[in-house]
Amino acid sequence: MVITYHGGECFKVSSGMTTLACNPIAKGSKQFSPVKFGVDTAFVSMNHPDFNGIEQVAYGDKTPFVVSGPGEYEIGEVTARGFGVKTTYDGEERYNTIYQIMLEGINIVFLGALSSGTIDAKILEQFGEVDILFVPIGGGDVLDAAGASALGVKLEAHMVIPMHYDEKALAAFLKEESVEDAKPEEKCTVKKKDLAEMESDIVVLKV
Repeated sequence: MVITYHGGECFKVSSGMTTLACNPIAKGSKQFSPVKFGVDTAFVSMNHPDFNGIEQVAYGDKTPFVVSGPGEYEIGEVTARGFGVKTTYDGEERYNTIYQIMLEGINIVFLGALSSGTIDAKILEQFGEVDILFVPIGGGDVLDAAGASALGVKLEAHMVIPMHYDEKALAAFLKEESVEDAKPEEKCTVKKKDLAEMESDIVVLKV
């Protein structure tokens, strides 16, 4: 599995012939730069230009299957579940969908634009052993460094990938995690067996 970061909460996840996007950035975003690449499946956690750029990941011969809310999904090699939670973003009350995505036997939890670290216990029970956790850390409309760190501890993920942050927020998060040498990487290449040996490892990806 290869993971690359494209700013905001946008990631591309590739495994063999399967490519996913999580929260692709639309042209209408005022905060992040829009993306442009093709994928098979796009996961959208909130209907907002910061996260719903479906047209931006329809490229070349790719027309993505769009997952944009709670439910259970099976798309080729991918199985996923979405859990809806109330939140406030950009001054409005909205719904954010937390996704649990299974690919290559790897259990991914993508929190989306989560603003509170308090998640219903019934949802937490569904996650099982989390291999990779994508967590927002920027504060404001999403979790701040302390809240993101506390939730990461609760979920006991093998790997934690921060998102939705600026340099100040990232520094605060790394301090919370007592990590001083996390150099941003161009991409994350990982296998299931690698994750089994990790314990809350922080991976910072370059945009």
